[in-house]
Amino acid sequence: MTTETTQKLVADFKVLAADTQELIKATAEQSGEKIAAARDKARLALANVQARAIAAEAAAAEKAKAAAGATDEYVRSNPWTAIGVTAGIGFLIGYLVGRR
Repeated sequence: MTTETTQKLVADFKVLAADTQELIKATAEQSGEKIAAARDKARLALANVQARAIAAEAAAAEKAKAAAGATDEYVRSNPWTAIGVTAGIGFLIGYLVGRR
């Protein structure tokens, strides 16, 4: 799973968690055995989703740190190669933008 996908998933989980919390608050005044059971089930599901979102966010942060570290190490080991690649990418982007 890419970092971007993980970040999108975490954002979706946060929206789901907020909506679930709002639903639980909205039905707090409702009584009945089925509603109470549904609220309890929703609270449990919300806790699980929040735990997974936190874990996914931490994993994405670790992967991003590892990628940044590897990039930094490569650039420090091969500065002229990095400069050449960056210049080439800049030239390519400038060329493509200039064609419009």
